[in-house]
Amino acid sequence: MLPLDTALELNRPHTVRFGSDTLSTLPAWVQDQGYRRPFVVADPVNAARVGLLGIDAAAVFGEVRGEPDLRMLEAALAQVADADVLIGFGGGSAMDLAKLVAVLAASDLTLDDISGPGRAPKRKLGLVQVPTTAGTGSEVGTRALITDPTTHAKIATESPHLLADLAIIDPTLTVSVPAPITATTGIDALAHCVEAFTSKRAHPVIDAYAMEGIKLVGAYLHRAVADGTDLEARAGLALASFYGGICLGPVNTTAGHAVAYPLGTRFGLPHGLANTLIFPHTLAVNAPATPEKTLSICTALGQPVSDIAQVRRVARHYCESLGVDMTLSAHGVPDDAFGSLAKDAHAIRRLLDWNPVDLTQDDIRKIYEAAENAA
Repeated sequence: MLPLDTALELNRPHTVRFGSDTLSTLPAWVQDQGYRRPFVVADPVNAARVGLLGIDAAAVFGEVRGEPDLRMLEAALAQVADADVLIGFGGGSAMDLAKLVAVLAASDLTLDDISGPGRAPKRKLGLVQVPTTAGTGSEVGTRALITDPTTHAKIATESPHLLADLAIIDPTLTVSVPAPITATTGIDALAHCVEAFTSKRAHPVIDAYAMEGIKLVGAYLHRAVADGTDLEARAGLALASFYGGICLGPVNTTAGHAVAYPLGTRFGLPHGLANTLIFPHTLAVNAPATPEKTLSICTALGQPVSDIAQVRRVARHYCESLGVDMTLSAHGVPDDAFGSLAKDAHAIRRLLDWNPVDLTQDDIRKIYEAAENAA
């Protein structure tokens, strides 16, 4: 962990509105800002309920399926026309795509011009983020990820200009999320907090957000999976996701996400599911380097252990108790792909270089093997 006096910069949206019925404040905000031509970026499910936003959208791009890729970005940019404010309405994929469209629209820039850290310029369009799941925390983040379908690699863009002018986190929007998605997006939020908490560049300021997010998942994820109408549980997970998003800014994730990413880009696994399948195994692999923090994570999840050797077993049991089949083959990932997956994951240095344990390509292959064999 970095010392307490280490310099740290926290960036957040200009305005965050959290709580039930906060979505109803969007129309007045749009009017007060003088926007007249909103452009909504959504997945098909949320495109069908865009009326909940309470605004007259100039256009809706409702073709965000799975994780966003370059083809989706090109299609959205072709439709943005003369919009003056972007609204990301959905999960992390819709919100990430909205960030990139907001920066690239009304400019001559391409993704190559802005990808990487600190290269995206000030936006000419407004940006609102409205999450409908509790997992990614993208509504408060400075990053956007998009997949190159040719190389299957994720392209990361990071800039304070990707931050929303307004983020509305209304937990009532998540009530309709099915239990399996609630479970895996909840583990994604947990992974954001855990990976930041155990990172080589963990910082005491961020640790406070991370541990609170972990406690919220421990308190509310099972409740929300069991009863999707439990609004207190939905609000608790929405807050955990928000805290996870804050962790992503100055610290970010490590091996868990690096190992999970190729499962999405190669085999189309949803981001939350991929992270869920990997979570117990990277937690266990990193435990010897961060034993006290790992034990506190297990306790916060209601799975106390006295020996870090038990971590993999109890963490996997925790995920299974949410109804997730934790074998890779159950989700279409064959064991003969583990070598190529490990190669892809090992190349994600922006995450792995901060993992508390240095992992070789063979170490990562063994993580996939453990995820398949319940080891």
